[in-house]
Amino acid sequence: MARQEKKTDAVIVGLGWTGAILGMELAEAGLEVLALERGEDRDTVPDFAYPKMIDELKYGVRLGLMQRPADSTLSIRRSSQETALPYRSLGSFLPGIGVGGAGVHWNGHTWRALPEELRLRSYVVETFGEKVIPEDMTIEDWGVTYEELEPYFDRFEYVCGISGKAGNLAGQTQDGGNPFEGPRKRGYPLPPLPTLLNGKMFHDAAKAMGYHPFPMPSANLSDSYTNEYGMQLGPCNFCGFCERFGCINYSKSSPQTCILGALKRKPNFRYRTRSDVLRVELSADKKTATGVTYIDEKGDEIFQPADLVILAAYQFHNVHLMLLSGIGQPYSPETGEGVIGKNYAYQMTGGTGLFFKDHHFNPFVGAGSSAMVIDDFSIGQIDFAKEGFIGGSYISSGQFNGQPIRSMSVPGGTPAWGAGWKEAIKTWYGRSMSISSHGSNMSYRDCYLDLDPTYRNKYGQPMLRMTFDWKPNDIRMTQFMRSRIEPIAKSMNPVSFVSGYKNDQSHYDVRPYQTTHNVGGAIMGVDPAKSAINRYLQSWDVHNVFVMGAGAFPQNLQYNPTGTVGALAYWSARAIREDYLKNPRPLM
Repeated sequence: MARQEKKTDAVIVGLGWTGAILGMELAEAGLEVLALERGEDRDTVPDFAYPKMIDELKYGVRLGLMQRPADSTLSIRRSSQETALPYRSLGSFLPGIGVGGAGVHWNGHTWRALPEELRLRSYVVETFGEKVIPEDMTIEDWGVTYEELEPYFDRFEYVCGISGKAGNLAGQTQDGGNPFEGPRKRGYPLPPLPTLLNGKMFHDAAKAMGYHPFPMPSANLSDSYTNEYGMQLGPCNFCGFCERFGCINYSKSSPQTCILGALKRKPNFRYRTRSDVLRVELSADKKTATGVTYIDEKGDEIFQPADLVILAAYQFHNVHLMLLSGIGQPYSPETGEGVIGKNYAYQMTGGTGLFFKDHHFNPFVGAGSSAMVIDDFSIGQIDFAKEGFIGGSYISSGQFNGQPIRSMSVPGGTPAWGAGWKEAIKTWYGRSMSISSHGSNMSYRDCYLDLDPTYRNKYGQPMLRMTFDWKPNDIRMTQFMRSRIEPIAKSMNPVSFVSGYKNDQSHYDVRPYQTTHNVGGAIMGVDPAKSAINRYLQSWDVHNVFVMGAGAFPQNLQYNPTGTVGALAYWSARAIREDYLKNPRPLM
């Protein structure tokens, strides 16, 4: 029998980026807010303090900030003909755990979705005709436009203190910025990071070929900054410990550095750690939530009543909770009916490594978003009918870290171990750079999430099951990017280069790290028959449940998702504060 706690106005599941944003917005609206975080408490001091955090073996290799599969995992298969097996060793993606979530260990690449991406199906049909969409592709419009989201992109960027160079101010192209981005009303709050040698070389080569290089928008700050909450951040010192690490220097935008310090001072905000939510409890008629049930750090089962439930956990966990709680109809790939679990998508990446005898890149100097980029092959710049695929990619060259264990690039043909490998490391460490493609991934009828019929988690609940594989459309996209990247690489006159891109024989492999950009499964839209949540991220079926995060994406962007996730959180929070709280009901 679960112990019942005192009722609160709002309960938030997860205390990462979106949990912190909704916590602040609802607390400022005067609500009593409780956040439940399954992991431990974390803050810059003492948890990220130097030198404890600068431990590559513990955090970069042994993944000290990530979820343990023994505590929380999912099963994975590549088709319905396979038997899904549990994801037992983290590889392909790395969900964070603890206060701050994945916002602690990210690299800081901060992008806005393109206008075309937010209405992708309509854009494709209007521009190229419906016939270019493969029969099994299930892309959709998001239900919100770039123009509507622009103020919320802007707010998230200014909360974070993003470093960058605007390329489109009110429709006017700006030299040195991204000319293909959607129009913005003002520039970034801080100038871009300094450019390192590899970025300068890529910039010059790309520009010579007629492309439009610009600095990557970065949550690694180029200068000191104070945001709207009074949170103070310092300039990045290029220590090279961003991805997989908490920032030692208050220089990387994270929930801790941007929001949580101020949120914790709110008298009407509380949070509990080591609180693992099992399900959302529903009323007898299933139309409203009454609260959540969770397991606390002592192992006791507790019911937390609340008038408003915000699912702000990682994408997989939000979808899993909806399925376990009976919120919405589970998706069926056989019939195409149902919406919960529909349109899971990932990210399509590839890259080319270049080796030089006459350049030394000082790889111990790095920042998570220190890169030069071209967006000349973005979704709005490609003729899908001509090229035979739907999608796009940005192409970049960055020096993100020089951590010795994970930064040992060697030319093709090098022995994998022994004296030959050691000699190659001695010769080539610091003499390589890379050019990478970070591309979109479309959604398909048979790529989805559901409950596993066999495997159960430590609480006896069915695990979440992922069914996913690469599709010909996305393979063609990444091979197109290869055909654009390799000429740039050759023009830079390296001693040699080696490329790695998915091809027609490729299947999804959980072992190598790719990205932690898992999206879909609780997609947004304007039609309840096609989407799990409406344009305000409100459940169609249970109106006092709002679902944050990248699970709302109907297909994946060509960009890293965090900037769009942050904008959607502020967009949803405005609808809750200004409309829903005055008259709780379905907003559409």
